[in-house]
Amino acid sequence: MKKLILPLLFALVLPATFSCSSSRLSNYVLTEEDAQSAIRELLSIGARDTNYANAFNKDAMMAAVFPESLRKVLNTLNQLGLTPEVDRFTNTLATAAQTSVQNAIPVFVNGITGMRLSDAISIVKGGGTSATDYLRSHVGSDLRVAIRPAMQQALDQYKLNEQWNKIVEPAKALVGNKLNLDLANLMAGIVSEKMFEKMGQKELEIRSNTSAQTTPLLRKVFGRSW
Repeated sequence: MKKLILPLLFALVLPATFSCSSSRLSNYVLTEEDAQSAIRELLSIGARDTNYANAFNKDAMMAAVFPESLRKVLNTLNQLGLTPEVDRFTNTLATAAQTSVQNAIPVFVNGITGMRLSDAISIVKGGGTSATDYLRSHVGSDLRVAIRPAMQQALDQYKLNEQWNKIVEPAKALVGNKLNLDLANLMAGIVSEKMFEKMGQKELEIRSNTSAQTTPLLRKVFGRSW
């Protein structure tokens, strides 16, 4: 008789337990504190957990250094026989960017941790890349300034300023001051923008894929539709 009673009790209690647990989960009300903590956690993961292997290829560097409006200048440089120098520079710049991004990650994480969030609940409910967009618009310029020393270190390590000066010297006669001649600032802009792009991709993944919600807080805040 006991053998029959125990399974029966278990069968009755288990659904009730599951129902209570589900009810508590479904009745969860998003708080500003949870929203802020989850956003910071999401962005910190996005800053650290990214692969930049193909982010800084030669084409990306060319587009950053020589914007579309200055492509005629690039063609002229090619005609002046500077193609090997341009290729060497952009390839080296790509390598330096990949190196410097690792030094920039702690700066981004610190910026995220210290970021003041207004109406974090709206950012959570905004979906898409709302958190990344907020970070870019509110502290993006400060982050670019903060990572500039890491860029300068990479420039010195790979002797990029010498290559850059050799390339832009003939260009200055053609376009005057239209070229951004501050290579450290230029690199800071390139690297930070790529980091924002990668963080945005990670945000979309965390919001849409439960397997990417690797902590209880992320599952609680982003594991549901608001």
